[in-house]
Amino acid sequence: MRGIFPTLIIGLSVLVSCSTNPYRKTNRVYKKQAKEYAKELSRLPARENQVESALNYGEYRVGTTNFNLRKPNFVVIHHTAQDSVQQTLKTFTLPRTQVSAHYVIDDNGEVYHMLNDYYRAWHGGIGKWGNTDDLNSTSIGIELDNNGKEGFSEAQVKSLIDVLEILKEKYGIPTANFIGHSDIAPTRKVDPNKNFPWKELAEKGYGHWYDEAEVEKLQFEDEFFEAYPLDFPVHPELDFELDFLDELMFPEMVPSGFDYLMALRIIGYDISDPVAAVRAFKLHFIQENTDPVLSNYELKVLYSLYRKYL
Repeated sequence: MRGIFPTLIIGLSVLVSCSTNPYRKTNRVYKKQAKEYAKELSRLPARENQVESALNYGEYRVGTTNFNLRKPNFVVIHHTAQDSVQQTLKTFTLPRTQVSAHYVIDDNGEVYHMLNDYYRAWHGGIGKWGNTDDLNSTSIGIELDNNGKEGFSEAQVKSLIDVLEILKEKYGIPTANFIGHSDIAPTRKVDPNKNFPWKELAEKGYGHWYDEAEVEKLQFEDEFFEAYPLDFPVHPELDFELDFLDELMFPEMVPSGFDYLMALRIIGYDISDPVAAVRAFKLHFIQENTDPVLSNYELKVLYSLYRKYL
């Protein structure tokens, strides 16, 4: 009997040490900081200790009854470019790293919700999408455990889609606003990598994709009319549209003078560096190569997508 109790105590100690959350200290820091933000948000406007108190306020302090929390409008997807989810969790809980995300999804599909969706995570850095140049303030950041070179597991993608379904439903995030880090920061980032299943996500309503059959049918206007010139005379005094001829004779065409940079801009890309913008577009939608030149097929893909974003 004497040997049983020490053994039992040792066993219980091991069990307790194994079940203890290794992030309990950083969780306390999270709760403390969240309380401070909650205290700040609960204050009525125009308190005497605020800088704004120097303004010529009215007689009464009046708080409106009509408000709610600001909601995210974008989801930005990343890969961690680290060796394990444990390494990423540690990175996101060290103050000196100055980087974080709302969600981290392990290769095995486990989801770590690290930050309340209404808080501003530090995941996007310097970037731009459309007219938005502070994506951290308007987006939710999702990091996928991936070293940047490998594919994404079925379990991981399933969990990602589960998270996206909740976010889209809860916040009404538009289909077009599910994007990648490389989309918003084309000169700096290449995540998520070329193995990421953007097409699969788009088929479920998270981001746009192109209709491959439609792209195959597209022709370039210049090439079409060079091959099939209009050889019937049109009287200059006739003033009517030939729409019926368009429908009967002409396939869908990429118009003459199609401005690929403007199309990229309309989709959302920052075109201040055209080479980087083309690379980012191809990383997302072509994925087979990311050289900064658009082939005829890739121009058709761009045109097809551009029309979705109009």
